[in-house]
Amino acid sequence: MEFIDEKLSKYAEKHTTPENELIKSLNRDTHANVLAPRMLSGHLQGRLLSLFSKMIQPKAILEIGTYTGYAALCLAEGLTKDGILHTIDINEELETRIQKYFNQSKYKNQIKLHIGNALEIIPTINHKFDLVFIDADKENYSKYYDLLIDQMPSGGIIMADNVLWSGKVIDQEAIDTDNDTRELDHFNAKVQSDPRVENILIPVRDGIMVARKY
Repeated sequence: MEFIDEKLSKYAEKHTTPENELIKSLNRDTHANVLAPRMLSGHLQGRLLSLFSKMIQPKAILEIGTYTGYAALCLAEGLTKDGILHTIDINEELETRIQKYFNQSKYKNQIKLHIGNALEIIPTINHKFDLVFIDADKENYSKYYDLLIDQMPSGGIIMADNVLWSGKVIDQEAIDTDNDTRELDHFNAKVQSDPRVENILIPVRDGIMVARKY
């Protein structure tokens, strides 16, 4: 869901650095051949993720929720030369498609794809992550946050997608009746009240919560 006028959104994209050819191809392929293509980060959000990554210059990135790999390729653009990006997705049916695009990227040796349950996989990865991007099952956002925040260095960034949930987070009936809406509202409140971080909720596309550890 976009929270600004469609024409303004197009104007914003027009005045944003364009996608490179690989992620442009992945974008087209996802929309043509994969179920629920709106899950893709897309041009504007992808460039935002890339820019954050380049500013942070992380040695280790964790992405929870790979989908078709678009966001991972954007995040990898900011890795240090010896950096590593771990990305986790539970959908094994997408593994071949994801790996095909990773293998075409100049970051192919710096991206490690994990297929399985993120809550089980994360504790097995021996890295302190400088940048985390959460874009997976909404009911576990708080669990992912709790699992990672104490292990992150000062200045580490956690970004979480879809935190406005098509505007449902300001609809009390949706909060009362829909589990995902309730869990996202809880997650937003958790981050807002956490003295370990400073945070901003950015209303880009479906909302991105950005929390920086003190």
